[in-house]
Amino acid sequence: MTSTKRTSVSYASFYILILIVAASLFAQAQSPAAQISLPDAVDQGVAGFERIRAKQHYYQASVALSRNTRNEYLPNVIASAQQAYGTVNGQFGPAGAIGVLGLSSAGPPFGTESWNAAFGALYILNTNWEVFSFGRLKSRIALADAQVRQDSADLLQEQFQHRVRVASAYLNLLVAQRFVRNAQSNLDRAEAVRQNVRARVLSGLNPGVDSSLANADASRARIALVDMQNNVLQGSQDLAVMLNVVATQFALDTTFLDKIPVEFETTAEISDNPQSRFYAARISQAQHAAIVARRSMLPGLTLFGIYQARASGFQYNYTPQFPERYSQSYLEGINPSRHNYVAGFSIFWNLLSPLRVKQQARAQEFVAEGFRNEYNLVNTQLQNQVLVSDQRIANSLRSAREVPQQFQAASDAYLQKSVLYKNGLTNLPDLQLAMYALNRAELDRSVAFINVWQALLLKAAATGDFDLFINQAQ
Repeated sequence: MTSTKRTSVSYASFYILILIVAASLFAQAQSPAAQISLPDAVDQGVAGFERIRAKQHYYQASVALSRNTRNEYLPNVIASAQQAYGTVNGQFGPAGAIGVLGLSSAGPPFGTESWNAAFGALYILNTNWEVFSFGRLKSRIALADAQVRQDSADLLQEQFQHRVRVASAYLNLLVAQRFVRNAQSNLDRAEAVRQNVRARVLSGLNPGVDSSLANADASRARIALVDMQNNVLQGSQDLAVMLNVVATQFALDTTFLDKIPVEFETTAEISDNPQSRFYAARISQAQHAAIVARRSMLPGLTLFGIYQARASGFQYNYTPQFPERYSQSYLEGINPSRHNYVAGFSIFWNLLSPLRVKQQARAQEFVAEGFRNEYNLVNTQLQNQVLVSDQRIANSLRSAREVPQQFQAASDAYLQKSVLYKNGLTNLPDLQLAMYALNRAELDRSVAFINVWQALLLKAAATGDFDLFINQAQ
């Protein structure tokens, strides 16, 4: 009685699991699949990825700052017009306006306070131009250009790496989808065996333990199918993130499962890899920063010129003896009556700047050497990656040549064992072994050609020649 209950519960669990799998497959069938080829996926990923857009803005900011640095060579031209109304009391004595605004009123000292007031005006045109900076400005321009090159290299590196990431996610999802198909085929075979075993057990041709083994195989096949479907969900999410779209079903190009690339060699050098170029640009930027620090201690030669016009409502002979010699007329107060100009040149040099700047320059030189160490490390890693990718390509090609023979042999063995079992000429464990071998052969066949493409992608990533991969994926 207990055994019968356990069997019923076991069958009920199997049926529930079948319903779950069927519901999942039905839901997937109802939702439309987004058809996308590998080249289109790469283009869409590069166009829509937010990190790439951010680095495009960083690059544009560097270009704008570089243009602004060149504008620093322009002279300063300042024009000022001031009109005011007030008194001109004067007094002998020292004073200094520190931290507050002071007055520039000037007049004769009276014996008592005078509240005579009139209009006055001041007009100034001031220009100064640092015509020679002993290389300081040129070094800042070179530093700004080096920053532009670094941000440009960073953008190109991000675009290149994202192309590789999208292609890798595409191939991984393609394999996951094919594994679902293989798992479904394996489940179909397990169900067929289970039905055959059940019929033979009920007729007394086989022992009851065969039915338990067949049920276990069918259950294992269902679980494997669910696991493979979960892998597809994860792969779809990974690809959707790379494409900056909402996760959905993707209908991918399955020709990669049946063909292999024909070209595996490239003339690209490791130094042409966008990642290597980025690290080289970092070295250049740090070196220019050190040059800017060293040249900031140099003097500068500046030309300057000032033109000034003054107007006042007080007359030139306004004195304590003649306090009435002023006018409160606005027009008389703002009409210039005195003009002055000054022109010349100056050389300025902060004599203590070398003490402050020396360590800044040394710090930038150390930073440049650190970037050079990272550059050497990256180049070594890329060279090793090229060697590994070549070996993986060779191994994958050998596997791809062996897979058809393996699958044909496993298929023939399964067919033979299946016929023998139906006729009672072999036992269930032998049939199960043949079924496992066929399932393994199907999986190997699914990934054989993809492994070649992934090895080629690895080489393209190491050499920086993405065209080597994508031109054969059209």
